[in-house]
Amino acid sequence: MKEPKNIPFVPAKAGTQCKTTSRRAKWLLGSRFRGNERVGTALLKSALTAFLVVLAAAAHADDPFYRGKTISLIIGSNTSGGYDTYGRLLARHMGKHIAGHPVIVVQNMPGAGGLRSANHLYNVAAKDGTVIGIFDQAVFLDQLLGAATLRGDAARFNWIGRMMGNSAVLFAWQTAKVKSIADAFTQELIVAAPGSSSRLNWTALNALAGTKLKLLTGYEGPASAKIAMERGEVEAMSLPWAVLQAENPEWLRDKKVNLLLQTGLEKNRTLPDLPRMVDLPKSDDDRKVLEIFALSSVVGRSFVAPPGVPKERVEELRAAFMATVKDADFLADITKLNFDLEPMAGAELQAFVAKDYPPALIERAKEIARKNGN
Repeated sequence: MKEPKNIPFVPAKAGTQCKTTSRRAKWLLGSRFRGNERVGTALLKSALTAFLVVLAAAAHADDPFYRGKTISLIIGSNTSGGYDTYGRLLARHMGKHIAGHPVIVVQNMPGAGGLRSANHLYNVAAKDGTVIGIFDQAVFLDQLLGAATLRGDAARFNWIGRMMGNSAVLFAWQTAKVKSIADAFTQELIVAAPGSSSRLNWTALNALAGTKLKLLTGYEGPASAKIAMERGEVEAMSLPWAVLQAENPEWLRDKKVNLLLQTGLEKNRTLPDLPRMVDLPKSDDDRKVLEIFALSSVVGRSFVAPPGVPKERVEELRAAFMATVKDADFLADITKLNFDLEPMAGAELQAFVAKDYPPALIERAKEIARKNGN
């Protein structure tokens, strides 16, 4: 069948059919089917459907998921310390880097050393990307060591990103007999341990290095632990170094506290002479086991979304997080607070949490945790 020639285009009047155009359309769509008009009509319908799908997708792109929505940021501590400060910084700046510019509202949820918030995020919170959170860095380590902990699997959280690793410092009040960590091998030191991370660190240090740290764990967070230390209920506690500098510079200036050690696997660049926790064991085997307990310092101040959030939304949150930590206004706030910033992308953090470790080391670390009531 040959294409009809010399068929002029004549605009149809309203309410009428343009016969010439109809003839050409039928030939174009139906010629290969030998005049089968039903097939040609089906093709027209198919083309129209595809066009409508494209239009719907374009409309969806112009109406982002987060427009008009609120994101809840759950912080697993009270309104003090590094978790709260970093969480509020993210809430202040991240919304403008998400399509639709959602408002981010902070909700503090202290309790059970950070587990209350972690369990809420895992099992209760909405799984559509409207809830994210930050909780104690040792939650994944608790699970690694087989402790009674998260009702779920830490590796199944969608890890959004890390603001900083936690090079925390253990420090003692000026009235304590322990003035340096060497004194803690012969003198008992009463230490507030409100979070899972500090509890595990000091438990392991006692077992592997022989320190005499007596742990008190009944405090909701750093704020109540600070008050207890000033009152003389406890003699020592730990905080991220940057948080201690920012929140209590007078303690350092007036020598009200003595720095004892730092918990990170790597030394803080401003504390080159302060011993690391992993430097204290006498044998290499004990040091390697203690490094397992120090792994949580890599997680530090990290943010997650619940398991089950759609992949594309997780990627959107991860991209917004990385844009935030490069944002000029955010960096200005970090500078004002004199806080550290050591970002880690969500995908890299996800891989770290899912990593396997030598079974022999893990078993020995588990045994230490079990013997000490964890």
